[in-house]
Amino acid sequence: MLFTEFNLEDAKEVWREEGYEDGIVKGRELGREEGRELGRELGREEGREEERLENARAMFMEGDNIEKIARITKLPMETLKEKLTIQ
Repeated sequence: MLFTEFNLEDAKEVWREEGYEDGIVKGRELGREEGRELGRELGREEGREEERLENARAMFMEGDNIEKIARITKLPMETLKEKLTIQ
């Protein structure tokens, strides 16, 4: 049978290394999930913005003035003036 002496300092070093490696893996996973959630939120916001622009275009084509469109869609006047020009 093989007997070795337990060395507390060696054991602490192993625990530190294992904890460090676990932290890296968990940190990466957390970072990826946060990145995915941020991407989803940005995508939702872009979708809402695009929908508001589509509504603004439809209102403009129906003859509504830009002030009314800005008030209802809550889009900035500058954006509307830029996006509602004849292309």
